[in-house]
Amino acid sequence: YLRRCAGGAGLVDLAYVLHTSGTTGDPKIVRVPHKCILPNIVHLRSLFQMRSDDVVLLASPLTFDPSVVEMFLALSSGAQLLVVPSAIKKTPSRLSRLLFEENKTTVLQVTPTLLGRFGRRALRQEVMSRDSSLRLLVLGGEACPPAALLRSWRHRDNRTHVYNVYGITEVSCWASAHRLPEALLSPPSVPLGAALMDTRLEVRDERGRVVAEGEGQLFVGEDDGLRGGERVCLLDEEEAAVAGTMRASGDWVEVRDAQMFFLGRRDRLVKRHGKRLNLDGVQQLLCGLPEVEACAVVLHEGVRLLAFVVASGGRGRADAATSGQQGEEPRLSQLLPPHSVPDTLVLVPALSPTRHGEHVELFPRLWSADGALTEPLALPEDAAVDEESNFLSSGGDSLKALRLHEDLLAAGVTSPELLEVILGGTFSDVLRHVEAAAPGKKRRGDEAGTRGEETGAVKVPRRETEVDLQADAPGEEGPGEEEGGGALGLELSWSSDTGRCVDASPVILAHGGTDPGSGGREATVFIGSHSHRIQALDLTSGGLLWERVLGGRIEASAAVSRCRTLVVIGCYDGCVYFLCAASGKTRWTFQTGDAVKSRPAVDPPTGLVVVGSHDGHVYALDPEVGRLQSASGDKLRSCTGEVLWSHRGDAPFFSSPDASSGQVVIGSVDGNICCFSHTGAPVWRFLTGGPVFSSPCVTADRRRVLCGSHDGRLHCLNLADGSAVWSFRTAGKVFSGPRAFSGGAGGGGALVALASTDGTVWILDAGRGGRALARFRLPGELFSTPAVHGRSLVVGCRDDRVYCLNVTEET
Repeated sequence: YLRRCAGGAGLVDLAYVLHTSGTTGDPKIVRVPHKCILPNIVHLRSLFQMRSDDVVLLASPLTFDPSVVEMFLALSSGAQLLVVPSAIKKTPSRLSRLLFEENKTTVLQVTPTLLGRFGRRALRQEVMSRDSSLRLLVLGGEACPPAALLRSWRHRDNRTHVYNVYGITEVSCWASAHRLPEALLSPPSVPLGAALMDTRLEVRDERGRVVAEGEGQLFVGEDDGLRGGERVCLLDEEEAAVAGTMRASGDWVEVRDAQMFFLGRRDRLVKRHGKRLNLDGVQQLLCGLPEVEACAVVLHEGVRLLAFVVASGGRGRADAATSGQQGEEPRLSQLLPPHSVPDTLVLVPALSPTRHGEHVELFPRLWSADGALTEPLALPEDAAVDEESNFLSSGGDSLKALRLHEDLLAAGVTSPELLEVILGGTFSDVLRHVEAAAPGKKRRGDEAGTRGEETGAVKVPRRETEVDLQADAPGEEGPGEEEGGGALGLELSWSSDTGRCVDASPVILAHGGTDPGSGGREATVFIGSHSHRIQALDLTSGGLLWERVLGGRIEASAAVSRCRTLVVIGCYDGCVYFLCAASGKTRWTFQTGDAVKSRPAVDPPTGLVVVGSHDGHVYALDPEVGRLQSASGDKLRSCTGEVLWSHRGDAPFFSSPDASSGQVVIGSVDGNICCFSHTGAPVWRFLTGGPVFSSPCVTADRRRVLCGSHDGRLHCLNLADGSAVWSFRTAGKVFSGPRAFSGGAGGGGALVALASTDGTVWILDAGRGGRALARFRLPGELFSTPAVHGRSLVVGCRDDRVYCLNVTEET
């Protein structure tokens, strides 16, 4: 890339251009000439003693300049560059196997946050084990963990060389490096190290004077004697870098015994109780405690000092770390001066990093309306937010609402009502709800959750931990109708880890004797997840038959073609994928103009696959040739292009319609379940107590329609006139659709499978007033509609897994 300088004086030979996000200062455009990055590659290649047999992980995204170092350290040394799908990077156990068992990775350059996500057990037993293939571990992009924490991550016989590197994008990429001693017995703070080739480091106080001993801001530039622009990059509209230019890093350091030690961001130095407080220093001290896995410290509204802590060994260990033994002075007050002791300790399950691997303090942002709400709405940072306005009326939509909902759930805010509040409440309602549901606050039902230890438990391996799945104790009454006389039970058959939340509903393909590639299996389960993956699983054993990583998140359920040889699924990358049902290989794809979140429908007479996209079109695709047969703009059309009918409601429709009875039944966000004739004429509507996301299900006899609601109930209505037949109240909300099937006691009777957001799977007797016959509690929220085949019930869960439960007869 060549850019002509002002006045045509010459050409600037640019290697790459980066846009910084502004997370550590003002956003800016950084243009990096080849001559600025080349000294970094040359020096680090020598310092790290790179070899042709090295395997280097491309750990950083291409928007993060350390990726350039990773690529060219490998390529300029004749080494292997290992490129891993982002979905696998988000699954620590899979990533560890891929790096150290399958590919014997030798060079790993990561942020401490990403390294810590492996967990202490995996770090000691795999990443930095006694026999680890890892020759070189390079930590940068954040403050280096204390030596004590590094020791806890490392097997005592491990021989991996560990480096702490420091740099800023404006002087790309790394400015200094320090090799930690083998025994990791250095002082608690790890030095930033010596300046790299052609790089100059300088510490200045608030008045701009150079600091030889003490504290100040770190400036980074190029060595004296260089002509300018040989290490210092070009910012925004700059055409040339003046010789002697030093870029302010925004980082506060201490110079001690000719070594520089990172103290924190300059904007993280605050005044509290009249004294200066280094928030990053408090954070580093907490991270150094053996009971703490990770933490984020923030001063809320200039008054309250909050510490959000991820405990390494459960709540009890974190409490011990901060409170000491009974009768003793609290431990933190022994380690910190009074003005540095946090007012509130909030235990959280995880701290979400950015895609660059750096910590994002999501929980502190929840204390501020601007931080929590302007970002998902893509509003300017200084935009005024009316706390009494609504998310949807302020530029939000269902997609943005679900993304905000997912971010809050990933950060540990667990509340079945959260999505309803985002969609239906004001901004102030959302903030109040989030604060009430944030981790560390006692919630209704916490006491009840501990009773599970007294019931039968089934343990299912889940990555690095175990999940206890609690089957209800016999005779225990549920929140709905009385369960007396139930003749069925539910027991866990198997589960499969998909890597991220499973909101999609599973699809089961039952195999006949003529099905190609069935291998004698009874049936195959197809399921997609937020991890971009779709899995094919054996219904009987849960064995993984094949797995594909697609181009984006998968929220839509799959469909099976009329010929039963293709699986069709939509994706957030805008593609509709046609995959071979037997092998998972791509037969072809069709690209729409936006995300595909709806389940494809297969037209039985023609075999055409009909699917909607967020680009506003509905497409009819021929699965035999992968070509478009018909498309519509804003209304559903037949394959001839003729408009059959349309209806505009007062609120959005998130529900999928059921047209199996000759009538069309659909749920609305305003809480109505609506029925239309085959000509589009309104027949009836039934008002529930909350928004309806659930997709209706018409029973086999075509006399009843079943539909869930945010009011927590499953409503059974008369299909003819919409009158209520019965309702069943769950312990949560009902976002997913019910599944009607036959197979009551003795093999007959109409049953309903139902999932509620509190994690409970229910079996109800549809013919006897919705009486609960069985239930089973899973360890995450349920948005997925259950699929039933024979005695097997399959459902996706937001704990990243898909579960298969067996329906059993109770004696």
